[in-house]
Amino acid sequence: MAKIFCVANQKGGVGKTTTTVNLSAGLAKLNQRVLLVDLDPQGNATMGAGINKAGLAASTYEVLLGSADVASARQRSESGRFDVLPANRELAGAEVEMVELDNREKRLKDALALVDQDYDFILIDCPPALSMLTLNGLCAAHGVIIPMQCEYYALEGLSDLVNTIKKVHANLNQDLKIIGLLRVMFDPRMTLSQQVSAQLEQHFGDKVFKTIIPRNVRLAEAPSYGMPGVSFDPSSKGAQAYIAFGAEMVARIKTM
Repeated sequence: MAKIFCVANQKGGVGKTTTTVNLSAGLAKLNQRVLLVDLDPQGNATMGAGINKAGLAASTYEVLLGSADVASARQRSESGRFDVLPANRELAGAEVEMVELDNREKRLKDALALVDQDYDFILIDCPPALSMLTLNGLCAAHGVIIPMQCEYYALEGLSDLVNTIKKVHANLNQDLKIIGLLRVMFDPRMTLSQQVSAQLEQHFGDKVFKTIIPRNVRLAEAPSYGMPGVSFDPSSKGAQAYIAFGAEMVARIKTM
């Protein structure tokens, strides 16, 4: 049975997609069977996994509306060695079309239940807003991974996200919990980064992952080649950090 995790943060530009794509590739390197679900209409995770979002026969959009299933819509990321449920601009229309559907918050959960046995991990890349799409991700997941930069504004947004997760847990998905906070784009030379990092550890304790993802040019370059950074330059500091994060995730699952 797959462990399903949302990678979510209501703040944009905090490395959600980079984390989802590279964690998927890092877990695949550890011989885990992984499905990446792209829930963002921008389709950046789809492109970052090396899949052409312009030529999709079926995507997350069709799956949510019930005209395709995950098994027929998924594609293989050859560079990352994991499966992808891809997305493109069409997905933005699902927000409106799902309003009148029955059980609209749990469309993704029901669809993923049919491929549950095929994977060890299912990772969901959520859009940077609390929308019907994000709600579907949170209702389908066992837990949330929160990537965040060690900056003051990130702390402000974190309290909003934690409150959202509590509400979803109380009303829609009692399995949902925060798996952990992942510090990304970390620059140890900045005093503020170190201070915020220390605050997170003090306040959230073992909910903060030990692995820290450094600011790394090779991770930023990789999507333009249609590859996860973990595959693009496995020796880079960023790639090594995501592989270590994959190992930490596997270890943490065993204790859950």
